[in-house]
Amino acid sequence: MIKKTLLAAAMLLSVVSLSAQGYQPTPENLKAREEFADARFGIFIHWGIYSMFAQGEWYMQNAGLNRDEYAKAADAFYPHRFNADEWVKAIKDAGAKYICFTTRHHDGFSMWDTAQSDFNVVDATPFGRDVVKELAEACQKHGIKLHFYYSHIDWLRDDYPRGRTARNVTGRDESKIDWDHYYAFMNRQVTELLTNYGPIGAIWFDGLWDHDEDATPFNWQLEEQYAMIHKLQPSCLIANNHHITPFEGEDIQIFERDLPGENTHGLSGQDISRLPLETCQTMNGMWGYKIIDQNYKTPETLIRYLVSAAGKGANLLLNVGPQPNGELPAAALERMKAMGEWLDVYGKTIYGTEAGDVKQQQWGCTTRDGEKLYVHIFELEDEMLYLPLDCKVVEAKVFVSGEPVKFQKVAKGVVLNLGKLPEMTDYVVEIITK
Repeated sequence: MIKKTLLAAAMLLSVVSLSAQGYQPTPENLKAREEFADARFGIFIHWGIYSMFAQGEWYMQNAGLNRDEYAKAADAFYPHRFNADEWVKAIKDAGAKYICFTTRHHDGFSMWDTAQSDFNVVDATPFGRDVVKELAEACQKHGIKLHFYYSHIDWLRDDYPRGRTARNVTGRDESKIDWDHYYAFMNRQVTELLTNYGPIGAIWFDGLWDHDEDATPFNWQLEEQYAMIHKLQPSCLIANNHHITPFEGEDIQIFERDLPGENTHGLSGQDISRLPLETCQTMNGMWGYKIIDQNYKTPETLIRYLVSAAGKGANLLLNVGPQPNGELPAAALERMKAMGEWLDVYGKTIYGTEAGDVKQQQWGCTTRDGEKLYVHIFELEDEMLYLPLDCKVVEAKVFVSGEPVKFQKVAKGVVLNLGKLPEMTDYVVEIITK
């Protein structure tokens, strides 16, 4: 995950756009898109041998480590407290409907028992257990969808054409670069993931931006890869964190660290498509575990971010970076618990909704489910709230309590009279419309 310039983005879009203009999603795929959009909340998990260093998932590149020295971390990776069932139970209790797990990040370490490389959690570590297998079984047990993050980048392999993000890494043999060989390797790995672990909700790719500065535009051959995935599992959705307008064959549009239409981190700003939308965001500042990063967002902030994402018709994929011993950080669990408790009460105003009639405002936002419009109020300076609505308002009441809310029709909308200043994380008014 890395910032790139608009110029580079435009270049990449012109180069990598797929030629399969006739991509037609299957009925299974369209149904999966609807289910994904209804879910509204997922948990992202960044976990690999980089957690051993407790410096985040980019430590090898940022520190300019020798690849062979970095790889030695696998020999000490023994997350004896890892319990997939406990993870999934905590995530389900948080109100999340799916998990996106990093099967292989940019360091090339595979978190499953792959036959394509010995650099994996079963063959290269004393732990010797297939993390993806255990996670898949726990997800199936608890009714949680499982998505797989997979990096197109590999900082360690000789055959991967070196991009701009591994220039500090040493120890590679540049004479062995072979894109065709590497591309075939990736496709065999993705085939394993979609063959050996049951139904998978989505493949979440990352890394196309690694070659956006190449003198000769890079061809990632996405069309063939996407077609393979859709053939292996027609209901498996494809997402790609390339920070630009989606290509043919993609089923989800991703926004990193920003809600759709916003661009405070320089990673978004692209046009919003008609595909299901997802915003990925961190709980603290990092994706992978970083011991000194205890700057966790408050439960109130996270709940409001989830609501704001739903108000824009998007899912929130909220990240957790597990510790090297296999446990989810206590601070993350506390926030997940708070979100779950809130969703136990207010979930109807989030799950299965679409973007509401009134877009994001300083005071909050709205979500809609059929004839019901949910008004989510975060901050209000007085007890009156004007809503620019074209529809007819039949009834207004405080969500949960059912206490009536007075309203008055005015030019181009209605004014709610709350009778008091709301003082809570999210004060929700339910409006029945025609």
